[in-house]
Amino acid sequence: MNSRVVITGLGVVSSIGIGVSEFWKTALAGRSGVSAIPSLDPFPLKEYRSQVAGQVHNFSPEQYLPTSQSNRVDRYAQFALVATKEAIADAALVMAKESPHRVGVMVGAGMGGMVMGEREITQLFKTHRPNRVHPNFIPTITLNSASGIVAMAHGAKGPNLTISTACSSSAHALGQALQCIRTGQADVVIAVGADASITPLVFAGFCSLRALSSEFNDRPEQASRPFDRRRDGFVMGEGAGALIVESLAHAKKRKARIYAELAGYAATSEAYHMVIPREDGEEVAVTMKLALDSADMTPAQVDYINAHATSTSIGDAVEVKAIKHLFKNRADKIAISATKSLIGHTLGAAGALGAVASTLTIHTGQIHPTANYDDPDPVCRLEGISRSIQERKVRTALVNSFGFGSNNATVVLKKFVA
Repeated sequence: MNSRVVITGLGVVSSIGIGVSEFWKTALAGRSGVSAIPSLDPFPLKEYRSQVAGQVHNFSPEQYLPTSQSNRVDRYAQFALVATKEAIADAALVMAKESPHRVGVMVGAGMGGMVMGEREITQLFKTHRPNRVHPNFIPTITLNSASGIVAMAHGAKGPNLTISTACSSSAHALGQALQCIRTGQADVVIAVGADASITPLVFAGFCSLRALSSEFNDRPEQASRPFDRRRDGFVMGEGAGALIVESLAHAKKRKARIYAELAGYAATSEAYHMVIPREDGEEVAVTMKLALDSADMTPAQVDYINAHATSTSIGDAVEVKAIKHLFKNRADKIAISATKSLIGHTLGAAGALGAVASTLTIHTGQIHPTANYDDPDPVCRLEGISRSIQERKVRTALVNSFGFGSNNATVVLKKFVA
């Protein structure tokens, strides 16, 4: 019998708020955090097709972290540290009382330390002085820099992994946290998703791929519009989400407050295309079904889906096809919301932030609106998608997260019942 696993702490850094309270208040109000990009120095912004993003403004790491930590890591790892610090405090987890080898860290990151990476390579080509490359360049840009510094900051000596599967990275990190506890490798896992890639090269790459919205540069808050007829691509975002995950026995022993139960997880590959999902949606449906199987649950029990819903023409339509395929005549009875409509697509952090929103939905009975759902696309229309806040008793939620490389992940959360 698999041990039960619960979520006891949450932390957020996002374009709609630093901290869970501000994030959730703004999400429930349906206010977009997408804004015009002020600059991509030294390159002229007018050369970029898209000029909007879900940026974390006024972020001063020194306000949240010791200088010894904040100065040693890239922006994405700073986000991870801040979100983790809040989640640990929220869980009332006292690391000094924990067995350090029983606390793991699982981080999902799509791009890694791109801020420093681009800065240093630009300087190298400008100066032709390889001896002046920053001495911490390598340990800062590696994808596991965030998981390493999180573990060091909190003395977590258990399993330490970085999962990088593009946009599904942190959903997989959360799923691996579940597996780690179920298999007895840890009592507690700090599961984090983080990305900060609104940089000149990465942004140019997504523009060249023609994946980003470009029709709303003069109305940035309207650019991210999942399921809407006028969607024209996703909006890049940045941020981090952190969840403290622990065995039910461990949570009970320390009398922890429990937000929700982490009940199931599935990981699949469509083995189809690097950037385009299969248009019939069948592989996405399989992923959701396998996740429910792992939770020993059925489609009839699902009340809410936090959709991947990036605001791309094909992606949104495929996800809706998958929902209709799996849930059949129940598809219109399930509440659905798109967190990316508010914060943009945070790449490797998307799954974790979606899981935070879903956990809060289960805990509060409130579902945040899907922003800019003004003119529903007929191929995406489902009755459960709403531009207004929904008040529902949610007992079971799915978090969908799909990534480049034909990669799919679904996580199952449910209301905790003792």
